[in-house]
Amino acid sequence: MCPSARPLVGSFDWTELAPGPNREILVCHCNSVVSPSPLRIGPPSRCDITRGKGSALGSGPTRQARGEKYGQLREDQHHRLASGGDPPVGLRAVERMVDHWREEFDKVLPERPDLILAPECCDRFSGHSGEKSREFYRFRGHRVGDFFAQVAREHGCYVAYPAVRQLEDGTWRNSIELFDRRGQSMGYYDKNYPVTTENTEAGILSGRRAPLFKCDFGTVAGAICFDLNFDGIRRKYVSSRPDIILFASMYHGGLMQNYWAYSCRTHLVTAVAGAPSGILCPTGTLVATTTNYFDYVTAVVNLDCAVVHLDFNRPKLTAMKRKYGPEVRIFDPGFLGAVLISSETEEATCDELIEEFDIERLDDYMARSAAHAEAPGNREPSTGADGH
Repeated sequence: MCPSARPLVGSFDWTELAPGPNREILVCHCNSVVSPSPLRIGPPSRCDITRGKGSALGSGPTRQARGEKYGQLREDQHHRLASGGDPPVGLRAVERMVDHWREEFDKVLPERPDLILAPECCDRFSGHSGEKSREFYRFRGHRVGDFFAQVAREHGCYVAYPAVRQLEDGTWRNSIELFDRRGQSMGYYDKNYPVTTENTEAGILSGRRAPLFKCDFGTVAGAICFDLNFDGIRRKYVSSRPDIILFASMYHGGLMQNYWAYSCRTHLVTAVAGAPSGILCPTGTLVATTTNYFDYVTAVVNLDCAVVHLDFNRPKLTAMKRKYGPEVRIFDPGFLGAVLISSETEEATCDELIEEFDIERLDDYMARSAAHAEAPGNREPSTGADGH
């Protein structure tokens, strides 16, 4: 395994009461980071990735915030929250949102995460809707994003900032902006499949691209909420194979999370407002999650890995294990027929182990099986006009 293939990741999934800003954050279990070093994810709204073999993941709160959540706020702020009023659009509202995220980041920064992920529309006040939200976004500009960039720069980690933004031409996008360790913007992923009302009522246009962001630990991609239901965007990632997919959402997705992680052979880091958040490995298995007690989680993940099928590989896997022992991990999720190989040694990367023992990867096995089934003479003859 490469020394930088294990990132430390964190995620948050907590939700704030209606009167305050949406505080649900998922800190990616940076299992999806593909760096040769450990990946760490810290604050509820961010996913941190560090270099190294092992990766630590973290995620944020999973429960609704209670009154005591605001115990550290000034008395006038607490009263405003308790009475159900969001601050009017202006500098005070921006400052309050920044204060909110500062508190959340402080929960995970002690883990020294490499990557931080927040939930979809992470700086939207729950009491703002429609034109009021757009008014706030116009005034806010990039002020909250600048704070996220500052955190990235000061703590040397990658920070994802999911927010609605207005382009120079006046149109709107639902996006994830990624900042590098210097606090510089690496670009945007724009939600490819917004809910229809996002367009008809909020004017948000559908994105066209599915970019890969090249980080020092591997490649990172994005997906937002409703995207999880569509093969159009998923198939792009099946082809491009990002090491990590950051899923910022207000919708959990259920089994679709597992399917995306498995079909894309990636680590999926989720930050879901109001629902559990966590990290899934390439077999679609949940490896770290927030709980009813903690709305953030951290874990170390190894990105130096590969999915292989058990068919025809069992003797080779046994031989590999006999030679390398605990320096090679073979994880079996059960019932799938496929396992995840991870290199835990500096002596060889996962690719080198696969080559040394002539192990067939899952994708190669599936392609070979399909070609064999469809080859002339191996399929039953057509018996009717419909081809059956």
